[in-house]
Amino acid sequence: MASGARQAGGKPASNLVLRLATAAAGIPVILALVYVAPPWGWYLFVLAAALIGEAELFAMTHPGDRVAQALGVLLSAAASVAVYLSAGDARVMLTVLVVVPVLGPLVTLVRLGAIETAALRACALGFGPLFIAVPLTLLALLRKLPGLPPMAASGFALLPIGLAWLADTTAYFAGRAFGRHKLYEAVSPKKTVEGAVGGLVGSVAWAVLASLWFARGALPLVHAIPLALVGGALGQAGDLAESLLKRSTGVKDSGAIVPGHGGILDRVDALIVTTTVVYLYALWR
Repeated sequence: MASGARQAGGKPASNLVLRLATAAAGIPVILALVYVAPPWGWYLFVLAAALIGEAELFAMTHPGDRVAQALGVLLSAAASVAVYLSAGDARVMLTVLVVVPVLGPLVTLVRLGAIETAALRACALGFGPLFIAVPLTLLALLRKLPGLPPMAASGFALLPIGLAWLADTTAYFAGRAFGRHKLYEAVSPKKTVEGAVGGLVGSVAWAVLASLWFARGALPLVHAIPLALVGGALGQAGDLAESLLKRSTGVKDSGAIVPGHGGILDRVDALIVTTTVVYLYALWR
């Protein structure tokens, strides 16, 4: 995410207003898809976001090679559809986890290009679908959790979204107000330790709200707080990981599709991690 854990003087106020306006327009859409639309409607929305994010990733790792970018997106779509239609069946999941990384180098043999960057491109094709499309597919599968009534399952679908995005918001304001110590300057120079702590506070607040309200009965408070701390911390690490990818490829934002926020990948970098954490918790709870 572009904003989390920043010091004062980071982005101009006008950009903050644009970000808030975009969020205000998007929140009702997400709530309607999670609570009103059928599960497949929520999945189609998630799939579209995932594939745009994949396109942004492959544009960074395969600049100028539209054919390879398209192949990467198609591979990501196939992995996502397989995982969703199988409802997370372990055999299908294992097949995806094994086959997709193998196909990355094989596709690169067909689109060789400069030999100096072939290893990066091969790894990106094998890693990209597992990094973005598969975790976001798990976000759609949270609405179909077995053993939970529909409202509770919808609450679980909202949980990782808040763990990522509320943490991003509280990290932003905590960083602006109190930020003094750099968090990881080599990767993201504007993020601060104080902002990261503020982000964890936001994650915990969201998980407590989930336990007491929209996931009541399915998420005990004694589980909610540790889940928030683990998911929130790892979500911020996901944010840094995406910053690492952008910095290493010389890209400032992954795209410009979301006003005030950059690209889709800039919006889901923490979400792909928090979703994975919540889904694994849901499986093992």
